[in-house]
Amino acid sequence: MGLTVTEKILKEHLVSGKLVRGEEIGLRIEQTLTQDSTGTMAYLQFEALGIDRVRTKRSVAYIDHNMLQTGPENADDHLYIQSVAKKHGIYFSKAGNGICHQVHLERFGVPGQTLLGSDSHTPTCGGLGMLGFGAGGLDVAVAMAGGEYYITMPKIVRVELRGKLKKGVSAKDIILEVLRKYKVKGGLNKVFEYTGEGVKYLTVPERATITNMGAELGATTSIFPSDEETYKFLKAQGRKEDFVRIEADEDAYYDEEIIIDLDKLEPLVACPHSPDNVVAVSSLDRIKVNQVAIGSCTNSSYMDLMKVANILEGRTIAEDVSLVISPGSKQVLSMLAANGALAKLIAAGARILESACGPCIGMGQSPNTGGVSLRTFNRNFKGRSGTPSANVYLASPEVAAVSALTGYITDPVEYLKDVDIRVEMPDRFLINDNLIIKPAEDGEEVEVIRGPNIKPFPRPKAIGEDIQGKVLIKVGDDITTDHIMPSNAKLLPYRSNIPYLSDYCLVPCDPEFPNRARKQGGGLIIGGHNYGQGSSREHAALVPLYLGIKAVLAKSFARIHKQNLINNGILPLTFSKEEDYDRIDPYDELIIENVLTQLDKDTIMVKNITKNEDYTLLLDITERQRNILKSGGLLNYVKGE
Repeated sequence: MGLTVTEKILKEHLVSGKLVRGEEIGLRIEQTLTQDSTGTMAYLQFEALGIDRVRTKRSVAYIDHNMLQTGPENADDHLYIQSVAKKHGIYFSKAGNGICHQVHLERFGVPGQTLLGSDSHTPTCGGLGMLGFGAGGLDVAVAMAGGEYYITMPKIVRVELRGKLKKGVSAKDIILEVLRKYKVKGGLNKVFEYTGEGVKYLTVPERATITNMGAELGATTSIFPSDEETYKFLKAQGRKEDFVRIEADEDAYYDEEIIIDLDKLEPLVACPHSPDNVVAVSSLDRIKVNQVAIGSCTNSSYMDLMKVANILEGRTIAEDVSLVISPGSKQVLSMLAANGALAKLIAAGARILESACGPCIGMGQSPNTGGVSLRTFNRNFKGRSGTPSANVYLASPEVAAVSALTGYITDPVEYLKDVDIRVEMPDRFLINDNLIIKPAEDGEEVEVIRGPNIKPFPRPKAIGEDIQGKVLIKVGDDITTDHIMPSNAKLLPYRSNIPYLSDYCLVPCDPEFPNRARKQGGGLIIGGHNYGQGSSREHAALVPLYLGIKAVLAKSFARIHKQNLINNGILPLTFSKEEDYDRIDPYDELIIENVLTQLDKDTIMVKNITKNEDYTLLLDITERQRNILKSGGLLNYVKGE
């Protein structure tokens, strides 16, 4: 039996375990990336490992999230990351160079290699046949130190693309269609591998849009083959020597298969407040738009923004619409400026933002009260934009650009009937890497600069005899890391200050949670399905750890957050009977007796002292993860403490 693209790369990088579905495997990681929202913590953890220099082929630190400098905190963190990168062998991408995933795709991604990033959208580089995984900062720190990265051997879903997209329909509509079919938790422990005749009609930037937003499926990762289009892209980036052809064998086995007829696909939109709430744009009534935001790591490529410029050329946005555009990289912005496209965008009424994440993470450009914001981003969780009352819709650059002109969410197919929006892949991209700083050859003399806002991160202790505490909060399904640890413009400057952030933990769900947790000296959390979906941010585990959370009992967990809980010594327990979730109330006193003994089992007995009831919960983890929990977290485990 032949191998899939995924299996070929996994086989090449397998360090431990076997490629058997459902078993834990350890992988050799060749590249890592961090961004400044998660990077400070990742590098503090790397320093704690006591390793002088990274042991990867390439590690890159990006500044792209915390760009608003309304005080010294963000600038201090940037200096810390720059100095620690220079000291320990890490390339540093300065503020203004662009969004980590866009820049990594352009300048560093290599087909067939493995990439681990402290950002959930690291699978973006799957667009050029690289196996990218999002993870918590501690997992990335361990990988930089030469350690393996562990995953459950996933099922592999074949997404066969047939036909060719018609004008006005884009790669964004392909991933929205997959989300419509699979929903936000349908990709758990699965890799989505794209095949079929339609693949050859998609450029690498278009493929990257799909693999990027595949993170919203809860998937392990997504990937395309490395083929002629991959070579064309790498050659245009001056990196043709990085090309390796990787395609699935004809007799490769897939666990699941879906077919998408591209020629029948129509423009789609994800309605509030979830990326899987997908409908056809044509099915919507005239929804008035207040804001249109084009950019993010999903849709900010040169190809995307050239289409937008062609649509807007000679036209003016609707009088009630605010249009903001964030080019994905300095390369993209420079090329738009050089060929006159930037002038077309500005002339139409667009406001040009930095080459950074910006509005996607609530870093500025929050919509008006109760406003409608149409965005080319990957997430539209309630309140993520910075305006809790706003309604955020997700769509393609074509839908966004046309809607900015009409003033309401518009199907672009008919509108663009007589508009030439074709964009050819450049033979040569404009290459200027002067904002990428190389590490020092000898880092011993480099001084690491630490601002006063950088505080020590909490270190869990080895698990004691019993775990006992009150239920501090009970939440429903699809609680995101944005709920657990909000990530807005006011809080992002404090990503390296866990004590400060603790005042905001789970506040979107219950404003009194932080005070209650302190008053009770910690306790437990009860969650519904898909607890911890969304961002890979480790702070959603670190801050609860700081507040004394000992265990989370949920109907199911998102993959990355579950691993982050384990890495920080917090038990992730799953209800064996979902009706038990209904039997537990806030303030119930729970106890898990003889924890160390119970950790060796697949089931954990939890007693509700308040109601005199017993519940059986599942501890669905590997032997290695059990030992991590016994040690009190991954850092202690790796260091043998």
